This record gives sequence, structure tokens and C-alpha cells, in this order.
Amino acid sequence: MLDALIWLGEHFIGMFARGGETLVGLVTGIIPTLIVLLTGVNALIALIGPERVDKVGEWAARPGIQYYPIRYILLPFLACFFLTNPMAYTMGRFLPEKYKPAFYDSAVSYVHPPIGIFPHINPGELFVWLGIAAGIEALGLPLVDLAVRYLLIGLVVIFIRGIVTERITAIMMARREAQEMTSSEVAA
Repeated sequence: MLDALIWLGEHFIGMFARGGETLVGLVTGIIPTLIVLLTGVNALIALIGPERVDKVGEWAARPGIQYYPIRYILLPFLACFFLTNPMAYTMGRFLPEKYKPAFYDSAVSYVHPPIGIFPHINPGELFVWLGIAAGIEALGLPLVDLAVRYLLIGLVVIFIRGIVTERITAIMMARREAQEMTSSEVAA
């Protein structure tokens, strides 16, 4: 019984010791990289000019199928890259109400796929990518290939999600308008 308690105590403390080792690894590894990357992105925004970044949002708000890739690929990518999570969602303010849910769906779906190449986009969930990366490296597979594929597939997924959500939003808005018209006719 005593041996079991000793074993439990050693492994309990050992779990925290391993957590401390992981923390030291992050402090000496990825955290300085993220700080420098965030500083670089903020400097790039300052050089480009925030008003130019805002103009991309206004351009994406134009109606028509030719603006789908701009609205649901380019704008979410740029918003996630430059503004990071969760600020990226604010870029939807330039879009009409009918496009905002679809943009949000695209942007929120894209804060994970580029994390292997651009960790500054969503550093709060970097642990997910690092866990996957550790498994891929343990198998002896190239990590960059996975990161690039994840980023590209993410672009395809957000494009599809944006279009589907835009259609669903249009249906829901039409239903609401029909219900409001019916309610106002009944009241009159």
C-alpha cells in the first residue's frame, strides 16, 4: 500500500515537472518567435496603411458571383493574417448584413488551417498544431508538406462554407421578410 502511495506521489509530481519542461520549451522556443512575428505583421500593416486594408473589405462587399472568391477566400485570409484571431472578424463590418454571417463563418473556419505556417494567426491554439506536428515528426514525415496542404484545403473549405452560409442566410432573411409582411397584413 505504501509503495502504491509513493508511486502515485512521484507520478503526480512528475506530471507537473513535465508541464514545467514544456513551458520552458515554449518560453525559449515559440513565444519569442510569435512576439517577433506579431511585431512584423503590425509593422507591415502600418507600412501598407490601415485604410488600404479597409478598402479590400469594401471591394469584397460588391454584389455578384465574381466577388465570391474575394469575399470568402481573400478577405478572410487577409483578415486572419493581418488582424489575427479574434480581431479578424471585425473586417466583416464593411460587408452588407446579408454577407456578414457568411464572412464570419469563413473567417472563423480559417483561424486554424494556416497555423502551421503562420502561428501568429491563432497562437492561443498553437498547442493543437504542435501536438499534430509531434506525431507527424515521430513518423518521420515532412511537416512543411502537411502545413501547406492544411492551409490550401482550408481555403477551399472556407470558400464552400462562405457560399453555403450566404445561401442559407438569404433563405432565412427571405423567410423573416415574408413573416413580417404577413404579420403586418394581419395587423392591418
